[in-house]
Amino acid sequence: MDLITIFIIAIALNMDTISISITKGFTIKNINTLQSLWFGIFFGFFQGFMPILGWVSGVELQHLVSKIAPWLAFILLVAIGLKMIYESIGNDKKGIASEGQFSFKELALLGIATSIDAFAIGVTFAFLNTPIVVPAIIIGLFSFIFSGTGIVIGKKMGQLFKDRFEIVGELF
Repeated sequence: MDLITIFIIAIALNMDTISISITKGFTIKNINTLQSLWFGIFFGFFQGFMPILGWVSGVELQHLVSKIAPWLAFILLVAIGLKMIYESIGNDKKGIASEGQFSFKELALLGIATSIDAFAIGVTFAFLNTPIVVPAIIIGLFSFIFSGTGIVIGKKMGQLFKDRFEIVGELF
């Protein structure tokens, strides 16, 4: 597989990473450089590790992975979404403004949830007899870069729009 194809795959795999990072950059008040770095490390690790895990699993599990992976990602993302809704309702009842917090637990769950498709890519690479080390490193690096970029974009959006997005959210 050529390098351009691997770059395109890495970009596609990291679209959810950047969107989550933008959201977290916007919602976590006063996110600092170290926390941003943790986002890059977690997302980069999971996005780089999961293709290797998928590749090792190989062709034997391909039919199972293709059936389970979308549902597993769906369940994880719904659980995280429900947790966020629950916390926002709880904060409203207390009269406290909703303010995001940095959490390693949530970061690990997000890292796993966003990298399940990378696992399937790893299985595909095994099926195509493509070596996995270089693609895994590229995917992990792209994830590190995309998450950092997303945090910066989200933080800038938060500073620019302040609470206006929360007002729109309350209307819907």
